[in-house]
Amino acid sequence: MSKTRRRRVSKTDLTRRALLAVLASAIAVPSVAVAQDPRASQVQKVARDWLALADKLDGAATWNAAGQRFQATIPEDRWALLLRREREARGAVVQRSAAGTSFASQLPSVQEAGSYAMVHFRVSFANEASAFEDITLEQGSDSTWRVIGYVIH
Repeated sequence: MSKTRRRRVSKTDLTRRALLAVLASAIAVPSVAVAQDPRASQVQKVARDWLALADKLDGAATWNAAGQRFQATIPEDRWALLLRREREARGAVVQRSAAGTSFASQLPSVQEAGSYAMVHFRVSFANEASAFEDITLEQGSDSTWRVIGYVIH
């Protein structure tokens, strides 16, 4: 029985040593990091700033801060009603985190080529524990990113 016990201890000890060796090598050898697109933090900030206005149910401010494509799609008063209807029932934002950012030169719903970004957020509202917000942005001729789309699902 003591031989069996020693083998178990030895196997456990070997497993621990192997694990420690892997961890030590991971710490000692710097890993290759995939650099985040530098535009990602920029568009996420623009999206968050715009969402802060939406969180206040400020239809006029969100509409005014949005891009021309957004403004041409929906009149300000209609947007303000939709924003209030969609957000009020969900309640206040409890937590929001960026879940991903991507960039494209074409969008299925837009014929013109351009610089577009999509920021996907996980969000928790007071009355809806798990939801997602998708923000689509377009970079204007002045290099400024502006929101052109907002979807909650």
